[in-house]
Amino acid sequence: MTAIDRLFELGTSTWLDDLSRDRITSGNLEQIRAEKSIVGVTTNPAIFANAMSKGNAYDEHIQQLKEGKAGVDEAVYAMSIKDVQDACDLFLDVYESTSGRDGRVSIEVDPRHADDEARTVSHAAELWEMVARPNVMIKIPATDASLPAITASLAAGISVNVTLIFSVERYKQVIDAYKDGIKQAAANGHDVSTIHSVASFFVSRMDTEVDNRLDAISDEHADAAQELKGKAGIANARLAYQLFLDSFDDAAMAELPDGANKQRPLWASTGVKNPAYPADMYVTQLAGPDTVNTMPEPTIDAAIEGNNVSGDTLNGTAEDAQKVFDQLETVGIDIADVVRVLEKEGVDKFVDAWQELLDSMLENLK
Repeated sequence: MTAIDRLFELGTSTWLDDLSRDRITSGNLEQIRAEKSIVGVTTNPAIFANAMSKGNAYDEHIQQLKEGKAGVDEAVYAMSIKDVQDACDLFLDVYESTSGRDGRVSIEVDPRHADDEARTVSHAAELWEMVARPNVMIKIPATDASLPAITASLAAGISVNVTLIFSVERYKQVIDAYKDGIKQAAANGHDVSTIHSVASFFVSRMDTEVDNRLDAISDEHADAAQELKGKAGIANARLAYQLFLDSFDDAAMAELPDGANKQRPLWASTGVKNPAYPADMYVTQLAGPDTVNTMPEPTIDAAIEGNNVSGDTLNGTAEDAQKVFDQLETVGIDIADVVRVLEKEGVDKFVDAWQELLDSMLENLK
């Protein structure tokens, strides 16, 4: 019984935040699934950019695409989709045994269209059709323009991983988008019991941005500011979890179509950015029912080696979490501005990684 197994008993599913052709063809993904109890996989543009820029695992596929005169966007997505299909096949039994809750593999819409609702809706539908696996999830960012795209995609029967959520206020909009989408899906004749969604709440990036601002405080609040370092990310997630509980209680679920699923919170960006913090901090402090934690493999290993998962650390924590945010406001931290910066940076980082990959692929296809 490892820490990951105990997380699962508590209600937290562990998904691997990484995917590559090497992991699949070498048997590594199958091995870590068996040995480390992961029950799903998430990807993003940065993950694929990293995977495709190293080694020669994609060389044969690139050559085939080159001979077929594929465009650069077509080539990159062809390789990404192949990896996601293979991972979906590997986790299909988990998907079936958990009635669709787990065994999921996520692939993200083109991040360059995060502010274009129509193109995001179109690309989500295209990816859903091209992957053609029941356990795929299409990742859509929680930007202003993409919120309606989340609703539209769900209404079309597509399972959605809503990504890049940094605030409770935005999460409330995501929940509303989910509920509207599920209601529309039922009206459109879809079996809503087969439609699943997670809301990916980013954790460590919040601490990085807030900690930098706390370090810059040099007035009478300087000492208090230092005491708050490393607390914002977990407090933010715990407040989000309370919103989840309130939004998907029995009364709220009764207002949704029969068979509708809860949109589970997913803790993302759970690898610590500050080496002074425990490597499993965003695992042990965010354990509880109806959640997902997507981790890079080093974080999974740290959780197993640390063996510090001891119980539910989410229920009953909202009051203390709110106190942390009140204290942050007192020392001068503008959380609304923090969120604006993080959301923009989040999209920009994915766009930059994707563009770098496209530029590199263009050279390979010449």
